[in-house]
Amino acid sequence: MTTDVCVIIAAKNAKATIARAVASALAEPESAEVVVIDDGSTDHTEAAARSADDLSGRLTIVRFEGNRGPSAARNHAISISRSPVLAILDADDFFLPGRLGRLLAEDDWDFIADNIAFMDEAAATDVARKIADFEPRPSFLGLIDFVEGNISRRGAKRGEVGFLKPLMRRDFLEKHRLSYRETLRLGEDYDLYLRALAKGARYKVIRSCGYAAIVRSNSLSGSHRTEDLKRLYEADRMILTTNTLEREAAAAIRRHERHIKGRYQHRHFLDLKRECGALAAVGYLLQRPNALPAVTIGILSDKTERFKQPRADAPAALGGAGGLRYLLPATADGRG
Repeated sequence: MTTDVCVIIAAKNAKATIARAVASALAEPESAEVVVIDDGSTDHTEAAARSADDLSGRLTIVRFEGNRGPSAARNHAISISRSPVLAILDADDFFLPGRLGRLLAEDDWDFIADNIAFMDEAAATDVARKIADFEPRPSFLGLIDFVEGNISRRGAKRGEVGFLKPLMRRDFLEKHRLSYRETLRLGEDYDLYLRALAKGARYKVIRSCGYAAIVRSNSLSGSHRTEDLKRLYEADRMILTTNTLEREAAAAIRRHERHIKGRYQHRHFLDLKRECGALAAVGYLLQRPNALPAVTIGILSDKTERFKQPRADAPAALGGAGGLRYLLPATADGRG
């Protein structure tokens, strides 16, 4: 039985890519609705999105006069849509043919995600025939593994499970009164998925690949504000205080909170130094000596990074066969 899906695309200044994203969503038979929120663009994003309309009546475009952020855009799309399943598609990215059908063929889930292929713009042409045919091998993603996969460690490969783009059942979100936290402009997906897992969501992952993500050096995800980091670790604290969690789960969230807080402390120190001078930055450390380890490690990491090759914005740099890299290995144990 076909389950109707609403595909939600929040877009800002995406005129170069939004038509491809919309067309890929409309090409999926399970897409009953495609809702584009033009989040205060100053280019011709709305017109570009409309150019991909297949005249089936499934495309809705809403324009915000001012930029309100991806959380507000997605929440508005959810509020004006009706489909029982929700899918998030970034305006730079696109669905590979058959994605929704493969995901919906699985049962027993509240959230379900598949593999992601990362590529540059040049590799995106005719990419569907280049994608490896991974077996689905479904498994469930628990809260602790999800959180640990969003903590980076020097010398260790991140799981990057925060990059996954799951389908979400509307009834689960409504039952638990879950929506995107609109104060967040960084980590809004992580926060929503974590709150869902804290409420007992069944988060299934399959390894077949249906989502194409374009790697760009000027990605907005790499240009977040220092204040965004503060709001993200404060969101972790709110989850800890508003949910009854097992000890190991709470400990994992605290590790993520410390990780993000350390990044904030380092960035805040650099901001003070740049805007107010070295004395102000040193004064900050004297008032908050607990920030010293994070600031010291951050400075040393910055100096080391200068001698390395520039990194891509994707969790794995490109360079695989055909210019593609996959978020998940072919098997759960990392082989293939």
